[in-house]
Amino acid sequence: MKIPFAKSAPLLIAIAALLTGCGKNPPAAPAKAAADFPLPEPPLVADCAPGIPGGRLVIATFGDPKTFNPITANEQSSEEIYRHLFASLLGFDWTTQQVTPGLAESWTNTSDGKTWTFKLRKNLHWSDGEPLTADDVVFTWDVIYNPEIDNVMRDAFIIGGKKIAVTKLDDLTIQAVTPDIYAPFLENFGGVPILPKHILAKTVADKTFTSAYGVNWQPAEIVGSGPFRLKEYKPAQSILLERNPYFFEVDSNGLRMPYFDNIIYTVVPDMNAMSLRFLSGESDVDDFIFPYEYDRFKTGAAKGKFNLLKTPYLNTEYLGFLMKAGNEKENPLLNKKVRQAINYGFDRREMIQYLRKGVGRPAESGFTPYGLPSFDSEKVKGYTYDVVKAKQLLKEAGYANGNGLPEMKLYTNETYKEFALYVSKQLEQIGLKVKVEISQPAILREWMSQSKVNLFRGSWLADYPDAENYFAVFYSKNGSPPNYTRFSNTGFDRLYEKALAENDDVKRFELYHEMDRIIIDEAPIVPLYYDEVLRFSQKNIDGLAPNALNLLDLRRVKIN
Repeated sequence: MKIPFAKSAPLLIAIAALLTGCGKNPPAAPAKAAADFPLPEPPLVADCAPGIPGGRLVIATFGDPKTFNPITANEQSSEEIYRHLFASLLGFDWTTQQVTPGLAESWTNTSDGKTWTFKLRKNLHWSDGEPLTADDVVFTWDVIYNPEIDNVMRDAFIIGGKKIAVTKLDDLTIQAVTPDIYAPFLENFGGVPILPKHILAKTVADKTFTSAYGVNWQPAEIVGSGPFRLKEYKPAQSILLERNPYFFEVDSNGLRMPYFDNIIYTVVPDMNAMSLRFLSGESDVDDFIFPYEYDRFKTGAAKGKFNLLKTPYLNTEYLGFLMKAGNEKENPLLNKKVRQAINYGFDRREMIQYLRKGVGRPAESGFTPYGLPSFDSEKVKGYTYDVVKAKQLLKEAGYANGNGLPEMKLYTNETYKEFALYVSKQLEQIGLKVKVEISQPAILREWMSQSKVNLFRGSWLADYPDAENYFAVFYSKNGSPPNYTRFSNTGFDRLYEKALAENDDVKRFELYHEMDRIIIDEAPIVPLYYDEVLRFSQKNIDGLAPNALNLLDLRRVKIN
């Protein structure tokens, strides 16, 4: 589970000449022709209209990266940058919702569903020109499973208490054998960023990997295989990326991608500054705006000043209950009827209008309907707004009109203060007293881990569009993602384990529906609304595709 946070300093003097305005006509082709850097065999061919190479894209961002290491990173500000620097075995097409080739041109699976074989493209290279082979893939998995290297990925790839066996068959072939059938294997395993062994093996040997690719490393030493590579980084000012001349993708004309020569992230103090940069023409893309800003952006788009891309988002906003150990007298949230009453206490449509200016949809369950089409989150109906029903449930729980219920606390940060105050007022209608406490995100996470919070605002963001990604949050045996609610249900756990080992999608999604019914009945959270992304770009920018993870894919972005 990720809890995303929102995203001015002068720009780099060294690149000031590049920033005389956004979206200028592209300069001449790069000095080195594509022939100087041989293409892989075969290259990945992009399904997009061809463009003209050159130019630079400017994006304002909130917050500096904490690391450029994709294995140890655990925050959005780092992911926003490192995802442009690294590639994975497979990709994902958000239009068709299908896994696609990446570094691997093909893959096969045995009849028992446990042995997967991946074939790498010939002549792949890292951004420093060194060959990329099966040794790098095996090295990446050695790092993930290394018990001395703390990372957020390991738990997701422990199946039945065992590791996936990843081995090299030859320089271009990798085999992965799972201990048991693992239904979302391709999306999960194929999406892991691959690391360069020739750069990072020494950091594993001398036990310094956790600081490898840190923000203090020289940019030239941060080697990847993504569309861009790091050129320059100045904390609190900017991050300059340059096109990777060894990238393995071409357009339909055979031109190596990406199109832009440079991507420049300028660090600004808050989201308001991001919006001002875009509206003044100082940045080319604004990929995250608050709904209260929607009207002025929408007006500009209607007048033809810039482009609007509205897309579904694999994100559900919810109110979570911290059901720490103890008895009901100490924590009434341990009583299911109290949790159900709170679920009935929200007018979700009014909430979307008030807090989101109408952007979003009322949530039926915690899993967004923007996931895999085969899983219909609306097949299992959730809670409607019913104050009478809520009060009746509280009465049955022994708390008529809220009498006997202690004051609850809802901790949040300044960004979501309005959300918290609205929640407090909604719950007053059914007799609950909720005190809003404003805190820093780091302190909030610490309090949550120590069970000091009664209620918390959660934002569940999937890493890929399979419902397993959502249900993993409630699996009591999971260490990552964290089960903040402390929810535990043996029936749910059994269904979760059964679903992971079910390769038949129809049967697996029916298991997901059963799990969803348990979550709705037990009510460890209050699903509130499904989010939508409002993304704007300057009129001369083309190629921004819908992405339900709200992650910018800049490989195919170009100037009109």
